[in-house]
Amino acid sequence: QVQLVESGGDSVQAGGSLRLSCAASGSIFSTNAMGWYRQAPGKQREFVAAISMGGMTNYADSVKGRFTISRDNAKNTVYLQMNSLKPEDTAEYYCNAGRLRGGSYYTGDYWGQGTQVTVSS
Repeated sequence: QVQLVESGGDSVQAGGSLRLSCAASGSIFSTNAMGWYRQAPGKQREFVAAISMGGMTNYADSVKGRFTISRDNAKNTVYLQMNSLKPEDTAEYYCNAGRLRGGSYYTGDYWGQGTQVTVSS
């Protein structure tokens, strides 16, 4: 059963923008913080951003000032607005339901299937 579904990935030019969405089941979304991770070919999956149930956020240094995470509780959806995209942002992006405590995000067992973002120079 699919519980987290990402969408919005695309191919864009450097400097462009994309907005990723992750729709979750209500039972998961209403009881978890949400995070975004990404993984490029041959590299480890890395943290991108997270948002608590109360709306507090945390970002990786590499995306701070360019990406914005938000959540719409009425729609059970978390978003990742990505601006000023760089080629190094190219990766498969995954959403996760977990915990945000003390400014750090801890992954949970729920992952989406991923959505591809490709940024060309």
